[in-house]
Amino acid sequence: MFEELLRGWDGEFVATRFDAPTSTWMFAGLHSTVLGPGFGGTRMKVYAEPEDALRDVLRLSTAMTYKNAMADLPFGGGKSVLAVPFVPTGQARRELMLRYADLIASLGGSYVTACDMNTTSPDMDVVAERCTHVMGTTEEHGGSGTSAPDTAVGVFHGIRASLAHAFGSDDPSGRTIVVEGAGAVGGQLADLLAEAGAKLVVADIDADRADAVAERVGAVVVDPSDVFDTPCDVFSPCATGAVLNAETIPRMRCRIVAGAANNQLATPEDADRLAAAGILYAPDYVVNAGGVLHLAGYERLGWTPEQMAARLAAIGDTLRDVFEVADRDGVTPEVAAARIAEARIAARIV
Repeated sequence: MFEELLRGWDGEFVATRFDAPTSTWMFAGLHSTVLGPGFGGTRMKVYAEPEDALRDVLRLSTAMTYKNAMADLPFGGGKSVLAVPFVPTGQARRELMLRYADLIASLGGSYVTACDMNTTSPDMDVVAERCTHVMGTTEEHGGSGTSAPDTAVGVFHGIRASLAHAFGSDDPSGRTIVVEGAGAVGGQLADLLAEAGAKLVVADIDADRADAVAERVGAVVVDPSDVFDTPCDVFSPCATGAVLNAETIPRMRCRIVAGAANNQLATPEDADRLAAAGILYAPDYVVNAGGVLHLAGYERLGWTPEQMAARLAAIGDTLRDVFEVADRDGVTPEVAAARIAEARIAARIV
């Protein structure tokens, strides 16, 4: 299965290591270094089979190439996955992260990592003990702190651009918006939308977390299983990926999808399904670029807060360009975004 997956991938390489002490498969996928070193986070997750983890790293690293290109950053695409039998804590977690750091260090700077699902800034502090090719450490260790607030700001700008394209006005006031996932990004996105006057519906697998956000912003809470059936103007997935698929899309009662989750489409064909249903899709790697802008801008490129605010707002401008190309060429926004990203990459190939 490993061979079949790799043969169907157009990336540069995957570094693989099996960590015997924790029975963890480590995969570091480098999709492209055309624009610069591959950059992408470290995901820690329990998978049914190692092949599922490899499939994830291939998809995620490819998406990072497009995300960094669309964000106009001097980085290519990469991603890491730690396929654990269970999410470790304490000393076992620290030792795993140190051995993972050795793997990243062995790649010689071709890949730069950061936080992702189930990894944190303190984890990146541990990685930094043995490896300099890391971003997203704590502020105490020279990092820029959490990127969640800037990710939420970028999604907010993406939602406004989507509203303008679909309804002729970018004003969220009075619009019903479903935020799926009330975590670090989804919760702060709810705050921004509530401040702008949106009517909010919130869902999360952690009922207490959903209730806390709902109480803060005056939202209605629905069960996560009901989000696709909830009438709304915007559905904003801010939790796990692959939520837009052949089963969920026919149930959706929204006009726009724009959210922070990575890899929202289960298959490429789901972009066509959304279009056929009359749903405007804002490609996830365009909308959720605030996190990489935060890390790269503050930790590698020396941006000021004013520069960061301008680059986050530009996510909306980039999305408007995507919609314009999609309308002009008669393609889905997903295809239009890929064309723009590929053109930017091709322009760097001599």
